[in-house]
Amino acid sequence: MAIIEVNGLHKAYGGRTVVDAVSFHVDEGEIFGVLGPNGAGKTTTVECVEGLRVPDAGTVRIAGLDPVADHERVTQLLGAQLQESELQAKLTVREALELYSAFYPSAADWRPLVGRLGLEDRLTTRFGKLSGGQKQRLFIALALIGNPRVVVLDELTTGLDPRARRDTWKLIEDIRDSGVTVLLVTHFMEEAQRLCDRMAVIDKGRVVALDTPSGLVRQATGSTVISFVPTRALTGPELTGLTALPGVATVAPPDGDGALVLHATDDTVTPLISLLTGLGITARRLRVTETSLDDAFLDLTGQDA
Repeated sequence: MAIIEVNGLHKAYGGRTVVDAVSFHVDEGEIFGVLGPNGAGKTTTVECVEGLRVPDAGTVRIAGLDPVADHERVTQLLGAQLQESELQAKLTVREALELYSAFYPSAADWRPLVGRLGLEDRLTTRFGKLSGGQKQRLFIALALIGNPRVVVLDELTTGLDPRARRDTWKLIEDIRDSGVTVLLVTHFMEEAQRLCDRMAVIDKGRVVALDTPSGLVRQATGSTVISFVPTRALTGPELTGLTALPGVATVAPPDGDGALVLHATDDTVTPLISLLTGLGITARRLRVTETSLDDAFLDLTGQDA
């Protein structure tokens, strides 16, 4: 059952369209990722979901509620960690947690959250004295303190070191397992592949792909990578024969180790072996792997992840 429904969302600033007919739904209890290059419209889209921006056209519903018209009710079931946030510099971590707890009739016990996020020894530290990563972890705790049914996390691990990032990923998985729906905005492909059940790729304000991580990889041109070192160099006509094989998208010239790399599909492997056998060539160090989510992102948006 969908808890978030976005249909035909449109938003422009000064006559420049930044979100153009975006539509997707998020099922209750899943982690749904929103990916895209900088300036693609990701943050504007989720700010409309949060009720922080008013759409120019289209509809957004959170558990059937309009985030703008029913804003007070939505704030009781949706928690948000924004891409950029600030608190009063002299507010301590404990004071911030107690203040936010007072906003909700059934707030979560923030002490376990503080423990999971490594902030136990910062409870008396003023906000202005926290590092960037510590501030980020505090805002994650504040987003979860109201026991939300939905939590929106915008670039949640930016500024965290690798260990803290992985600990945060585990926390998010635990949140999902407890039944909370997570809307995750990220540009880390490893993060998206690890966490997301499904994801929407937004480019130039439009949804260009909507699928599971593995489904997005399969949509990419050359979703299978085949590499091997031939026992002899291939002639020009023989290389042309490789490009003509079923499913081949590209054939990269030999690298420093003499390996050829084909971006192709699973259907390419058997015809490739047959072709090489007919040419009297053995494929040494043959490897067949799935293309990465980074490569799929590049293929879908034309930009590096």
